Amino acid sequence: MDATIRGHQGFIVVLRYLKRRGPFCRTCGIATHREMTSDSLWQGWWGIPSMIVNPIVMLLNIPQRLKINKLAEPLPGAPGTPMDTGKPVYLRPTVVGLLIPVVLIALLFALLKDDPEFAKAGECIHNSSPLAMAGLNDNNPDVKVVPCSDPQADARIVARADDTTDGETECRKYPEADSYFTYKRRSDKYVLCLTSLKPRPKLTLTP
Repeated sequence: MDATIRGHQGFIVVLRYLKRRGPFCRTCGIATHREMTSDSLWQGWWGIPSMIVNPIVMLLNIPQRLKINKLAEPLPGAPGTPMDTGKPVYLRPTVVGLLIPVVLIALLFALLKDDPEFAKAGECIHNSSPLAMAGLNDNNPDVKVVPCSDPQADARIVARADDTTDGETECRKYPEADSYFTYKRRSDKYVLCLTSLKPRPKLTLTP
């Protein structure tokens, strides 16, 4: 039967698409599908584009595998030696490759969850800069999002304003705001209006 089994390899920024074309007998088709899928499970995740492409490639193989499964077993004495199908994919060590995207997503979430760029109203922040403790304007804050129950929490976010760094104007709208944090890098800019959780003089944070 004519069929095309595909595989994928990811190399951070480079992608490699693999494919093997039939015709396949039932045994050879199953062996090829298992091999290509097994390889993709551990080679196909290494890069952000590959995280998207690899599942698509493996899904595209499913209709091909269903057609192969419908073929009859090779007849004894047929020319050529059928391939060894090997173990099913779920019994191979490479099946742990299914955990790779889960681990990578969890690591990405862990890295980003403390980033004030993703902070929203109601969350709290901590500034580890010494100037914050002195209650002075801080031009180089080291800010991260922390649980409001954390003893390190310095301020609660009252409001967020995107596409601006005018903290004075934006935060004047909120009587409870006694300080603000501004951020600007290229076209990315925003203001977090803050209310202090610890007694301190008015504090302006401007990186």
